[in-house]
Amino acid sequence: MDLSLLMKGILIGVIVSIPLGPMGLLAVQRTLNKGRASGFFSGMGIVTADTIFALVAAIGLTFIINFLNEQKLYFQILGGMVVLLVGVKIFAANPIKQLRAFRLKRVNPLEDFLSILLLALSNPLTVLMFVAVFAGLKLGGDLTSFGGAFFVVSGIFMGATFSWFFVSSILTHYRRKFRLRSILWFNKLAGGAIFIVGLATIFSLFLT
Repeated sequence: MDLSLLMKGILIGVIVSIPLGPMGLLAVQRTLNKGRASGFFSGMGIVTADTIFALVAAIGLTFIINFLNEQKLYFQILGGMVVLLVGVKIFAANPIKQLRAFRLKRVNPLEDFLSILLLALSNPLTVLMFVAVFAGLKLGGDLTSFGGAFFVVSGIFMGATFSWFFVSSILTHYRRKFRLRSILWFNKLAGGAIFIVGLATIFSLFLT
């Protein structure tokens, strides 16, 4: 067992799971509005998508990467439109109604997981990010064997899972200190930020 490759994978997993992107903000918003379970399983949807993309990048499926490059225009348009809609939905979300619904209806982990997984999979260009990360860390030679690829990708899954467990736990711990008005403003900020990311994704197509 190559512990160095596993540790590098864990480090990559922790870094790529930092909730700065639109999917991360969505998972954070769900944690604040619906609780720890919803936030964690939403995060696991992102983790699963990232693991799939990392696996594709690690085993060097050249033809898939070439296909993604050739069709990136369509993926960017689709992904941008979906992110726009998510941003609008979060911006318009009413935390009072969400909290009432949460009390009356139990969190559905599978629904939270699948909804973000499908959303994250709509941006397969993430594969290219992992290709760049692997190249930057000079892991190309280590990924030529099945064992090397297995340890790195397993590490990414473990690191990202731990990261989302930590993030959802911390947010839940401080969640009670957030007033409804604070959560409302977070919804506005998160929704606006996600909307801008989607808008920027679409507009960037006309600038290249």
